[in-house]
Amino acid sequence: MTSVPVPASASASGLTPPPPLRVLVADDQELVRAGFCVILEAAGFTVAGEAGDGAAAVALAVDARPDVVLMDIRMPVMDGLEATRRIIAVGAGAPKVVILTTFDLDDYVYEALRAGASGFLLKDAPRADLIAAVRIAAAGDALLAPSVTRRLIEAFARRPASAAPAPSRLASLTRRERDILRLIARGNSNMEIARELVVSEATVKTHVGHLLAKLDLRDRVQAVILAYETGAVTPGRAD
Repeated sequence: MTSVPVPASASASGLTPPPPLRVLVADDQELVRAGFCVILEAAGFTVAGEAGDGAAAVALAVDARPDVVLMDIRMPVMDGLEATRRIIAVGAGAPKVVILTTFDLDDYVYEALRAGASGFLLKDAPRADLIAAVRIAAAGDALLAPSVTRRLIEAFARRPASAAPAPSRLASLTRRERDILRLIARGNSNMEIARELVVSEATVKTHVGHLLAKLDLRDRVQAVILAYETGAVTPGRAD
């Protein structure tokens, strides 16, 4: 497997570089898995394992302890949706899950996001997008920037929820945290939020961390869902 090159600055300072991210690939098509693995290894990631069905993915997620799971939504034995639920249910230390999907599986994507997935990637996406998706998910920054993701999130928000959170859940947030939550829900990056609010990226990152902790949310995807469900953001309308 390809190793991650050690930056000159790290070598000179004697610092040990962080270990490469570990990725589990779950897809019932062997050729698809093989293709993903080649791309991941070439990018310096470690392939922690391959699974051909959801049940195998759940078992490997426990044994191999990957940082990120690339999860196909339709697989035999156990589909990617149930596998995602079971992996996320582990709680602290659970890997991030990125759903592999196509446009015609939107209903499954919505439920996967509810189950705790950190985002999704279209299966025909360019290799650069796959590499970026792994890094973004591992860092806790949801896959929300592309316009297609915004459309899917907004469509999800229009669907009736069986138990939508009450707006009062946001009562613990400061005014600035509410502003940042709305901007996150619009798909803005920390840099874009900083520019909008005329503050530093470090300040935005601190606020994001605080609001996620206050609302007991796993990551930015969950923050987006909550923002839409509570009415903090209305789909299709600029605040």
